[in-house]
Amino acid sequence: MEYIGDVLYDYASGLYVNLTNRCPCRCEFCIRDMVDSLGDADSLWLKREPTVSEVKEMLGQWKLSNYTELVFCGYGEPMERLGDVLQLCRYVKETTHLKTRINTNGLSDLLHGRRTAPELSGLVDAISISLNAASTEKYDRLCHPKFGLEAWPAILRFTEEVKQYVPDVTMSVVGGTIPEQDVDICRQIAQTKLGVKFRVR
Repeated sequence: MEYIGDVLYDYASGLYVNLTNRCPCRCEFCIRDMVDSLGDADSLWLKREPTVSEVKEMLGQWKLSNYTELVFCGYGEPMERLGDVLQLCRYVKETTHLKTRINTNGLSDLLHGRRTAPELSGLVDAISISLNAASTEKYDRLCHPKFGLEAWPAILRFTEEVKQYVPDVTMSVVGGTIPEQDVDICRQIAQTKLGVKFRVR
């Protein structure tokens, strides 16, 4: 199989899937602007996006018993390829013991122009949603989403809905990128307002 960049990579004891480099945000803290790879990957910059069939073939070459979950997270927003992510989640559920997790910016409803949370039901075990800012305007300034001021409220709506379909929901912020008082506001939004977990990553 031709080398198209690292699609699967080992990071922090998980097996990660790097499906795309596309993303609707240009976050000022994004790690992909600092390094070319994470974990044991050589490069997470893809020459092209892998097909679902290619990812299945790649999974067959890894010792999956070393892992407990498959995480969709790379140098792009995995929900850009929502249909392919769900196909792969279904395949993993049917053929392996692995749990599935998506790390996302929470903008899939705006990306696809529809409610996407119900599509994750029964296929995704956990989802981590990047909140990253304490208000609409602060998110716009820090993350530069192509959706402008629509983005931050859409993240909150998606989180509120997705907890009905995914058992384990966490919101997160990147430590050191926003004031501590904003971290506390984000924590309250996640835990008190939305009733989901919160972490500083």
